[in-house]
Amino acid sequence: MKRAAAQQNAPVIDTISYAGYRFPPDVISYAVWLYYRFPLSLRMVEELLAARGIELTYETVRRWSLKFGLGIARRIRSTTLGRGDKWNLDEVVVTINGKKHWLWRAVDQHGAVLDVLVQSRRDRHAARRLMRKLLKKQGRAPRVLITDKLKSYAAANRDLGINVEHRQHKGLNNRAENSHQPTRVREKVMRRFKSARHLQRFASVHDQVGNLFMYCRYNTNAQQKREARDQAFAAWGRVTCVPMPGPPRRVSSASSCAAFSFGRTSTS
Repeated sequence: MKRAAAQQNAPVIDTISYAGYRFPPDVISYAVWLYYRFPLSLRMVEELLAARGIELTYETVRRWSLKFGLGIARRIRSTTLGRGDKWNLDEVVVTINGKKHWLWRAVDQHGAVLDVLVQSRRDRHAARRLMRKLLKKQGRAPRVLITDKLKSYAAANRDLGINVEHRQHKGLNNRAENSHQPTRVREKVMRRFKSARHLQRFASVHDQVGNLFMYCRYNTNAQQKREARDQAFAAWGRVTCVPMPGPPRRVSSASSCAAFSFGRTSTS
């Protein structure tokens, strides 16, 4: 809860512009949130919006996700004050057009995804590229590095001159291995990824949106769960520059976004 409150007060940079779009910003923000937050296909999002009186096509949802997804992910990352100092690294194979690719992912001890990287190799060069990206994005080396028994991680650390505690054991890396499960679910819904670029772009946004709502799962009672969810909705409203739409609901602080309902909107 303290981490969620700190995230709520962090500065936000690079505002998102919705100028030139026929639909209002709240509709665009809501459609992008549905697509990246839940295991829904583009056509499922189209039907959910149609049930609320918003008539558009799945191609419109796809274009919105491409246009605003990475910008929203960058703003979510910028609102994070700092991640954990214990990094869990793991890689999983993803078959794209009959060719194997490797999705490398780093997760901290709290379960937040630090970064993802899609590569065609599973060797020391690929591990070194992942570590360089992590060091650049995080601005510091980890206190503890946890991986499986793949020797490429240790070789990459030697190449980069990283001298940290490195624990290599399959049983210790469950947090990183479990982080691949949402990607597998989306892979089935989307009927496989179309290209390595498609996977990299989607995973980069999907994981950051998941980080924003991660604290909604950890609670001791229903009241704390509702408060964490309200804080996540308020944070989404700040990074998208649009309040989260919907019926009026209880909020936990004065800084939470004002809620409102959609009206009927059509493409005509």
